Amino acid sequence: MADASNSLINLGDISKPATVLIEKVSDAVGAIFLPHQIERIAKAEAKADKIKAVSHIEITKLQKRALRRLLQEESDKQKNIENVTQKALPLLTKTSSPKDIERDWLVNFFDKARMISDSEMQDLWSKILAGEANVPGTFSKRTINTIASLDKKDASLFNSLSNFVWDLGKTTVPLVFDVKDKIYNNYGINFETLKHLDSIGLINFESLAGYTLGSLPQSIKIFYRGRSLSITFGKSEKNELNVGSVLLTSVGKDLVKICDTKNISGFMEYTIDKWKQDANIIKST
Repeated sequence: MADASNSLINLGDISKPATVLIEKVSDAVGAIFLPHQIERIAKAEAKADKIKAVSHIEITKLQKRALRRLLQEESDKQKNIENVTQKALPLLTKTSSPKDIERDWLVNFFDKARMISDSEMQDLWSKILAGEANVPGTFSKRTINTIASLDKKDASLFNSLSNFVWDLGKTTVPLVFDVKDKIYNNYGINFETLKHLDSIGLINFESLAGYTLGSLPQSIKIFYRGRSLSITFGKSEKNELNVGSVLLTSVGKDLVKICDTKNISGFMEYTIDKWKQDANIIKST
């Protein structure tokens, strides 16, 4: 763990979980500091002309340009690391346990996050970092590696799909019954976009047969944005529920935890109407 006495951060100004997270990040990727606490990278950049590759060896103009480029690249990466970390701090809970984050996880995380300069994408990465600190083990390395390949458009599209996710007890599912329906198309969800999300590993899309949730008891309770729905089937056991044409992959299930979702007006009623067409369901309230 980084030595707090030598830290570039005034740790006394930050809550305990945030202090521990900063120390863990510093231990994994090198010292970090917050923009309001010391003079930042600008000073280091101002010294670029004084750098010498090796004492007593003349540096060519090409080497000088290479050194300046390297300094700029590393400065940008450092800034990205610090921005993601800083944005994660307010998202930590009182029960957060950053000390339990695996060092290898942090190294892998920041190997990817240091390349993220877009502010909105940094917000996404900061939520992942905070989520892992709050509950270590929440996000797999596979999830991190997949998210690293997403562009801003991919993230926005998946966030739109997350608005249709229901909590079905043991699993969460985006209920997409008919990709031609306006309720989905209004949010950019259609056959092409779902095929794309399937191709990048966030969902499984079965446009023909669809998916069912099986082995259900006679009565179940499910949820959409805090609203509950009780369903009663005709049989006492081994019932099935049509859940549409989309399932989340393991990466998708991780990512949906940090999406900025909202209630889609009329979607619960739309879903009930779809299920009422199923003869196996005798009541939904």
